[in-house]
Amino acid sequence: MVFNLTDLPDVAAAFWKKYGNQKVFAFHAEMGVGKTTLIHALCHAMGVQDAVSSPTFSIINQYNALKNGEGSVVYHMDLYRLRNEEEVVNAGVEDALYSGHICLVEWPEKAPALFPPDTVHIDIKLLESGNRELQIHTK
Repeated sequence: MVFNLTDLPDVAAAFWKKYGNQKVFAFHAEMGVGKTTLIHALCHAMGVQDAVSSPTFSIINQYNALKNGEGSVVYHMDLYRLRNEEEVVNAGVEDALYSGHICLVEWPEKAPALFPPDTVHIDIKLLESGNRELQIHTK
């Protein structure tokens, strides 16, 4: 799927329509391509009213979502600053990944072995046109 930033509300709605029953999402992209921007749109589409920001320093942000009249918890994680799998575990990421709540994870490459087998992987590429391309798959 190719999109530009003005398409994000539609991209987020289509994403949840297709993957709304999944819980763990791993976002793969180079620095500055738009992982946090896409996650912000996904959170907004879920009814998150909290300020959505990059958890680069906090590692895990927790948001409350209200979609279709039901409340739910969303974890937004950024593993960029963590050096290895042990640090990822010590930060509480593994607990969040297996909590049953929605988890949106940036830089999952830092601890790939910790992710559940049904994780949805989202690859984001910046195209020369300035648009982004999403490739979504499970492993």
